Amino acid sequence: MSKIKNICVFASSSNFLAECFYDDARDLGKLIGSNGYNIVYGGSTLGMMWACASEVKNNGGKIYGVMPQRLVDMGCRTDNCDEFHLAQGMRDRKQKMDDISDAIIALAGGFGTLEELTEMIVQKQLGYNKKPIVILNTDGFYDNLLRFFDNVISEKFANKIAKDLFYVAQTPQDAIDYINTYVEPEFTPSKHEIYSRG
Repeated sequence: MSKIKNICVFASSSNFLAECFYDDARDLGKLIGSNGYNIVYGGSTLGMMWACASEVKNNGGKIYGVMPQRLVDMGCRTDNCDEFHLAQGMRDRKQKMDDISDAIIALAGGFGTLEELTEMIVQKQLGYNKKPIVILNTDGFYDNLLRFFDNVISEKFANKIAKDLFYVAQTPQDAIDYINTYVEPEFTPSKHEIYSRG
């Protein structure tokens, strides 16, 4: 039986995107809720973040929001969270989201999403967690980033096993199917596996 209960979703807070991005966020939210999961997210009413979280709630899941004080002061917080955690800053926010989540899904997003995603990949690379990490590649949004990752590996800036640290999903259903069947890796990465020319 899966130990996964809370899925952390990183996503754009923009309200000015092509509709396909909100469609995938809503569809993912429906699947998270209907599959018995809860969402951990940034706690706002904005963009893809809220499109996903609101559908989790509508489909039986709980929503756990984590937001730094500065964004609360800007009026970004929603009152619809089942639990709301106030963080002092962005670093504290990421730590709390990590602490209360069992899996990661990164939807399309900007610099914040990219920073959150890559930190989680590095945490897994170094053995700090064994959580499933999914990149939802809506409309090919992450194609260029994935090519960059390939270049990082081919140029020996990272070992080829780094590609096993995350899964690229093309649809929300694909993302949830991966999490539903995820088997936590048994190994702890060694110095050789992390730093060899691989």
